[in-house]
Amino acid sequence: MSNASQSTPGLNLTRVPDVGSAPIGSAAEIRLAQLWETAPGWRGWLSTVDHKEIGIRYLVTAFIFLLMGGTEALIMRLQLARPDQTLLTPEQYSQLFTMHGITMIFLYSAPMLSGFSNYLWPLMLGSRDMAFPRLNAISYWFFLFAGIFLYASFPLGQAPNAGWFDYVPFAGLDYNTGPNIDVYALGMVLLGISTTVGSINFIVTLFRTRAPGMSINRVPIIVWGTFTASVANVFAIPSVSLVFFLLWLDRQTGTHFFDVVNGGKPMLWQHLFWMFGHPWVYAVVLPAMGIVSEALPTFCRRPLVGYSAVALSTMATMLLGFGVWIHHMFATGLPALALSFFGAASMVISIPSAVAVFAWIATIWLGRPVFKTPFLYFAGFVFLFVVGGLSGVMTAAVPLDFQLNETYFVVAHLHYVLIGINVFPVVGGIYYWFPKFFGRMMNETLGKWSFWVMFIGFNLGFFPMHLSGLLGMPRRIYTYAPNMGWNTVNMITTLGSFIFAAGILIFLANVFISLKRGAIAHSNPWDAPTLEWAIPSPPPAYNFTVIPFVASRHPLWEDRLDEGSGRSILDKGYLLMEGRETIGTTPLDAKPDIILKMPGDSYAPFLLALSTSLAFAGLLLHWRDFTALMSLACTLSLTAWMWPSKALVQCVPDINQDKGAAHG
Repeated sequence: MSNASQSTPGLNLTRVPDVGSAPIGSAAEIRLAQLWETAPGWRGWLSTVDHKEIGIRYLVTAFIFLLMGGTEALIMRLQLARPDQTLLTPEQYSQLFTMHGITMIFLYSAPMLSGFSNYLWPLMLGSRDMAFPRLNAISYWFFLFAGIFLYASFPLGQAPNAGWFDYVPFAGLDYNTGPNIDVYALGMVLLGISTTVGSINFIVTLFRTRAPGMSINRVPIIVWGTFTASVANVFAIPSVSLVFFLLWLDRQTGTHFFDVVNGGKPMLWQHLFWMFGHPWVYAVVLPAMGIVSEALPTFCRRPLVGYSAVALSTMATMLLGFGVWIHHMFATGLPALALSFFGAASMVISIPSAVAVFAWIATIWLGRPVFKTPFLYFAGFVFLFVVGGLSGVMTAAVPLDFQLNETYFVVAHLHYVLIGINVFPVVGGIYYWFPKFFGRMMNETLGKWSFWVMFIGFNLGFFPMHLSGLLGMPRRIYTYAPNMGWNTVNMITTLGSFIFAAGILIFLANVFISLKRGAIAHSNPWDAPTLEWAIPSPPPAYNFTVIPFVASRHPLWEDRLDEGSGRSILDKGYLLMEGRETIGTTPLDAKPDIILKMPGDSYAPFLLALSTSLAFAGLLLHWRDFTALMSLACTLSLTAWMWPSKALVQCVPDINQDKGAAHG
């Protein structure tokens, strides 16, 4: 922690007690704790808007969905381990692989990364909370209720059954008469609300609540991944929400958007779905890449090579991602010119991804790697990223894609991209930030065991799927004849899947053991460079006693790196304790602009999300009166949310007035 004494132009700083040496329970800290801490018990649990609480809830809930999706996968692998198995009926298998895809893609991958960002962003940006705390809370509640909505159909045997891509006409009313597809359609619209409001919150948080001095080229590299994904979500989510809503209208009100007999266009479904689907792939990959880009340099004892190049490549990847959706549709009879254009674009998109790979390799090569458990996960991720990327470039070649389309080769590529590139950074990130989350270190021995078991199991389980595809095994079959030549690769895949699951169980055991018996962690156990490691572990409810001033990308490594002439000021600044307050800064240069009055805890987000979800359940069950009643409850909840609060309408245009400045 820097204890530089110089004043900074534009900031009227008054000396306050040194945060690093001030006794716990000082008057300022007691006052801030009273303002920011959540009430105990169920009332606080339902009403909290603390970004740290919400982040942990996201992580735990998404990991539970990972376990559920993984269990579904293991049951399917038992069915496919040998030919002519009868463990599952075709309908049971259809529901199982559909829910597996929905769970892993929509209920695990993106929400898990949102959990990291919710917890870490204010700590990394030097803020006391997200820009819209109540919006942050409702994004979690909508996610939770959407997951419950989708899974409630499972025990009744009415789960979605047309694949996570839900292609028409099979998903239409003519071929799928039950409520299965309606559950999926309404559940996805509900989940889309969560993702959209969460993305808007991340965007505004980045541009408005950074610490003074943290100009846009000084933000931690992890922020670029989530920010880019959030911008993409704002444009991509409406596409998938619209297409599912149109499908629901076709099934329930007699419209004909996708009905060929009445002039509908099934290809419209694929276009709208993949306009969302491919940017979504990068939305769950880029934040995971950001985790690696952020944490890997800590264990290499040097900054990331090519910060600017990696940040720009992140944005370029997402920008190009909006122009390659048709490579999912090469076999649908599109004109040759379209195939050529989108095939070329699908290959070009590998260039910005390669920039990140070379940056990671150069960081390891030029650094002094410390082989702790998180480093192993991040290094393993680099290998899996290359494998998944190469198979993606292969399927971008139109002639080869014609051969590989709808085979297990595509399944292998999908799992390397969406599971390997997501799970390994996530588990590595949990090991890395676990001390910050809970104030305890995880066990290194169990950590290394979990990595090697997971890494070997993953590659043993999913790499043979490439061979299955090359041998002609199609996707989505629930059994196969013994003379097809797929027996051995399927058995190996099944064994690898269970080994991978064993690695996950070792990791979970490590989490539970470390929560009780892990070594106590100090504020910066990894000697990391970013702001979240400058405060106690776990952080207090208010994050920072004073709002810091940031002078570089690595505020905790400034002395060793000797970056520039200025130094970050972490022990004095704006105290801001007349209510829940944080600093608002200008979007690019992060100059102090305004004191933001933050809302307190509220039941409104929970009640609004609950009443909306129940209204969707009423639509599903055709309960008109109940739906109308829940719509009224939505209106009342929204009114309570928007009701003016005296604490929130106070505007402080002059950041330098005495009552806003820190004081000793």
